[in-house]
Amino acid sequence: MNTRQIIDESIGPFSLSAAFNNDNHCFSVGLDTGFCVFDSDPCELKVSRDFNAGIGLVKMLNQSNYLAIVGGGRQPKFPQNKLVIWDDAKQKAVITLEFRTSVLGVQLSRSRIVVALLNSIHIFAFSTPPQKLSVFETTDNPMGLACLGQRLIAFPGRSPGQVQLVELETGNVSIIPAHSSPLRTMTLSPDGEGLATASEMGTLVRVFSTSNCTKTAELRRGVDQAVILSLAFSPSNDMLAVTSDKSTLHVFDLPHLHKSTHRTPSASPSEEGINQKWGILGKIPLLPRVFSDVYSFASAHFEIGDESLPSSLYMPPRGTSVGRTLKGVIGWLNDRTILVIGSGRDGRWEKFVLREGDDGKRHCVREGWKRYLGS
Repeated sequence: MNTRQIIDESIGPFSLSAAFNNDNHCFSVGLDTGFCVFDSDPCELKVSRDFNAGIGLVKMLNQSNYLAIVGGGRQPKFPQNKLVIWDDAKQKAVITLEFRTSVLGVQLSRSRIVVALLNSIHIFAFSTPPQKLSVFETTDNPMGLACLGQRLIAFPGRSPGQVQLVELETGNVSIIPAHSSPLRTMTLSPDGEGLATASEMGTLVRVFSTSNCTKTAELRRGVDQAVILSLAFSPSNDMLAVTSDKSTLHVFDLPHLHKSTHRTPSASPSEEGINQKWGILGKIPLLPRVFSDVYSFASAHFEIGDESLPSSLYMPPRGTSVGRTLKGVIGWLNDRTILVIGSGRDGRWEKFVLREGDDGKRHCVREGWKRYLGS
């Protein structure tokens, strides 16, 4: 006899977004009733705020009491064209920025607030009152893409597939023609020396040097089109993790940026990078390039959930059908530990570790998982 209770999906918390803080040691979740913050490992509730209204986007500054929040869901706490800097120690908003269109993305540092709108990037000094420093036009940026490092900011250019790099101190702008199709996601390395990008095609991930804008690596996720959900460099900057809507986490070496301290003397980056999938076939001339491309050295399945991506996207701009990816968000704790979080009714936290197997190869193994909303 089946004695399980019927689950009523009309009640209970629903997460609208999930994002790691700057060092990945915490992650914040926007809820249809407020927001909460969790320690990353172990996954434990740290802060919970009930507004009885929706927070569609929340971004925590380091491990401070400051969070950037934007209204969302069916009953937004704030209009979607407002960005609020919330001081959780004082339990109040300390900065409010209002725009003509919906706020689609935000990045924080101790000195900057970067706001992404559909066709522009706004940069403010993190001060009271905030001082607007600059505005840049972009091509359509429905994912709210923007990356903020210590010395530069990266965001989409004025043409699809382009990336603009802006030096914070000088204001100098560089343009990287990263892809021929629109950007889907991008990320800066922890040291700011590398930039990884993926387009809507989702087959290739490209890595560029931010110092001279040259391409340093091209990584093949697969041959069929996919949605790249998240990209993240390892703390040592020599590996890149990638998630896609194929429910697969891939981990790549970065051959041109690789540091030999993590490799045995017998395995060079070029040998392990180029030949790890196809072996000697990768060296035969005139074969299709998929045989010589760099593939991931390890992969694992993560739970994307039964919810369809479009129904669980964060507040799309009015009149459009595009929104924010809420699944497969990557955070590295160290060079061996990767966390993957996702939102929706089935908000999940998953922990993966890189281990060397008996075959001498490195493998990505899921070590634990949790429904962080407790449902």
